[in-house]
Amino acid sequence: MGEGTSAARVFRLPGFAAFWAASTISGFGSSITQVAIPVLVVSTLAATPLEVGLINAVQFLPYLLFGLIAGVLVDGGRKRSTLIVTSLASCALLLTIPALWLTGYLSLWTVAALLFFFGIAGLLNAAASQSFLPRLTPRRYLVAANARLDQSATAAQTAGPMLGGALVAALSAPFAVLVDAVSYAVEAAFIARIRTEEPRGARRQPARNVLRDIREGLAFIYHHGMLGPLAWSTHVWFVANAIALTVFAPFALRALDLGALGYGISLAAAGIGGLLGASLATRSGTRLGAGGSILAGRALIPLAWMVVALAPSTSQSGSLASVGVVAVGQFVYGLSMGIENANEMGYWQAATPDELQGRVNATRRSANRTMFVVGSLLGGVLATLLGYRPAIWIAAGVFLIAVLVIGLSPFRNARHLQHDASATR
Repeated sequence: MGEGTSAARVFRLPGFAAFWAASTISGFGSSITQVAIPVLVVSTLAATPLEVGLINAVQFLPYLLFGLIAGVLVDGGRKRSTLIVTSLASCALLLTIPALWLTGYLSLWTVAALLFFFGIAGLLNAAASQSFLPRLTPRRYLVAANARLDQSATAAQTAGPMLGGALVAALSAPFAVLVDAVSYAVEAAFIARIRTEEPRGARRQPARNVLRDIREGLAFIYHHGMLGPLAWSTHVWFVANAIALTVFAPFALRALDLGALGYGISLAAAGIGGLLGASLATRSGTRLGAGGSILAGRALIPLAWMVVALAPSTSQSGSLASVGVVAVGQFVYGLSMGIENANEMGYWQAATPDELQGRVNATRRSANRTMFVVGSLLGGVLATLLGYRPAIWIAAGVFLIAVLVIGLSPFRNARHLQHDASATR
């Protein structure tokens, strides 16, 4: 079946168009915040590299503390309701940032507290979203559905950062996040329009069974012959990505002196690469399989960050050249994620039985975000002790380890699953 045919059929599935619209609108808002929050922390609130690492870590700390329990909660309730409530909660939390700024109470620590609760909402929302999609989409269309979601997300990442940079320059960072707050409210409205049969998850017995449910999700992931190596490779990838992203904002804004607009342009380049990669994802999955596509995409990322590490400062080469080099590295970074993400998500969703979707999605995301916390703290320490460029080179080396974990495992030959996930148990 051709890629175009799969895409057309995906959009004719009941509820998918509204789900896609909700994700796309929220993605545009989040892309603006992706610029606004680092500028707010680095430039407006004058955070040190170590404080940047701490702020990055705090927003993912909920995955470490509550990730496993969140999966049980999502499996025991209706995903649609969870999506609506968490979107509205995210909206309210983001609205608090400009309110505190106006009253003079915004500080690094109030931002950290807001991002912590924002992370809790994001944890539940992501687990519910990834578990809800297989209810809207037959498994044979999951890669195409995830590719469509990735395309819209990366389109948002292309336009959003440039718009975010312009908004930050015109309005200031605290007020730029208002756009993201509105996008979460719109997301909730679109999800509320979806009408699909979703029986409530099995009611959980007393708390003693929560541990049993958690163990069941963990065992399925790490004892699975294909999912286990994929999970471990992704955990390592998140450590590397956290190091790179923690260092990237102060490196671009301070060492290279790109400014908010130049920083936004570099992030937009990642969006363009991601859009191209997502456009190739379904074709890549058909030709190379899930394992080959993920391995190919993941192998590009160390190269991307090596290019960023070699970028000259604006004082050495002028702002245009500096932004150009960073943008090339970010383009390759986005391309790699666009190719692999839809294939990875499609394989996870197809390989997981429906009754385990919430726990598996929340568990692996919890582990990944825990690795992001570790990597964020490590990135702050490395940047403080060694400097920005050496820290980025170290991140590239850790990315290579993630590539090796996939390349030396049976998953490198994995093909996409086309049948009901229960057959894989």
